[in-house]
Amino acid sequence: MTVPDPTAPGSPLPDVWFARDLPVLRAIARLVDEPKHGGAPYLLGAVVPASGLPKAEVIVAAKALASAGYIEPLTNHAGDIVRITAISAEARRLAGLWPTPQGEWERLLEQLAARAERAPTDVERQRWQAFADAATAVGEHDGALLMSALIGGYVPRAR
Repeated sequence: MTVPDPTAPGSPLPDVWFARDLPVLRAIARLVDEPKHGGAPYLLGAVVPASGLPKAEVIVAAKALASAGYIEPLTNHAGDIVRITAISAEARRLAGLWPTPQGEWERLLEQLAARAERAPTDVERQRWQAFADAATAVGEHDGALLMSALIGGYVPRAR
């Protein structure tokens, strides 16, 4: 099997989300969420050591994140990003600071399995296992929809 040449015309570009943009977003989110920063704007230069990436890659990633609306940058007269003032709600979810429906569904399944495994009696173990089996049978898609409703505070009305 041959690997596609990303420089060939019409070829897809290499993925930079996991290798560059997401590590920079996570570094920014960590900085924003730390109490010592107090939510004040901080220099893009602080992101470089926090991300572990070279400065040039952090600059390109920050521009991509800003254009996607994940971060709110402050720029100088030349248009260069010098500070980051905030991140979006979606950026918080992507960085792992806020829950996602899929992540919460996985946590629920893990909790049910753990409770079934550690139940002190056979009756409790069977109940937790039945709950875990039912949740697994619901499936990841419907489970994520349920968790989305729970995270968002939506409670269906009684009929």
